[in-house]
Amino acid sequence: MSVKVSGLKPDSAHGFHVHEKGDCSSADAMSAGGHFNPDGHPHGDPAQQKRHAGAMMNLVADAKGEAAVTFAVDTIRVDDGKYGILNRALVIHTNPDDYVSQPVGNAGGRIACGIIRKA
Repeated sequence: MSVKVSGLKPDSAHGFHVHEKGDCSSADAMSAGGHFNPDGHPHGDPAQQKRHAGAMMNLVADAKGEAAVTFAVDTIRVDDGKYGILNRALVIHTNPDDYVSQPVGNAGGRIACGIIRKA
């Protein structure tokens, strides 16, 4: 996955997850539901084998408030199957994910939401 985001607080880290619903209609993005987790695993580090399928690495913004990263995610597919992320939401959280706290990594509120769609 390749991600390029701007408009973040300079020199900050943010939790970044696929959420279960493709709905960004509420101002606080709570309409996107919880983390995408088709296997019912506890929340954890993206390097762990058992974790939420939608758990990804934190986004780290530079001094300009921009974050650009490319990483592999082995728990999701770009389709609409059991592990599919099409028509689900990508959410950026206020705080970094600590990868430990249950159920969502203590990442705080939701500051950005977008829906994954086919181009």
